[in-house]
Amino acid sequence: MPRQLVIDSYTSLDDVQNTALNCAKCGLCSTRTHVVFADGNPKAKLMIIGEGPGQKEDQTGIPFVGRAGQLLNKILESGRIDRLTETYICTVVKCRPPENRVPSKEEATACRPYLEAQIQFVKPKLILLAGATAVQHLLNVKDPISRIRGKWFDIKNDARVMPVFHPSYLLRNPSREVGSPKWLMWQDIKEVRRTLDLLNNA
Repeated sequence: MPRQLVIDSYTSLDDVQNTALNCAKCGLCSTRTHVVFADGNPKAKLMIIGEGPGQKEDQTGIPFVGRAGQLLNKILESGRIDRLTETYICTVVKCRPPENRVPSKEEATACRPYLEAQIQFVKPKLILLAGATAVQHLLNVKDPISRIRGKWFDIKNDARVMPVFHPSYLLRNPSREVGSPKWLMWQDIKEVRRTLDLLNNA
């Protein structure tokens, strides 16, 4: 997570986005169709951070709109969380890695100032890290996501962070039996809703 303020380099979240839209700091700029900066409400208490854009995201410029994004919408709806008003969604890297491969450390490092600035301007109270890549790049833990999902971690910037399964992983594991990844995700999203309610009523 952010260790130093980077917002001094920008005047606003729009300024961050405009800079990212013209970014050429790594090789992903040569294969992208669109920079995928964010979606949702920049005043939301809940931020969701994924790995990076896929094909549909690259085509539209909006994160989480493909099959995984459609499942994310259903997950949020099941937890009574409104994607448009209650979440701000972004990714570790803003450009699609070819063939949807995992972004390299160098690519994630090049994008890191944009993500740090997003966190610092949005000031979320809760952050969901969707999938192992987001966890590896943003949370200083080495445990597998299956062991730490659903747990809150306290960080600087006054945010609490929870690792959760990436929706694409849930697409590959469709069982809803007790103890299955989808069942565990349902437990996690209920905890997120409960915590949001506590924040809203504080």
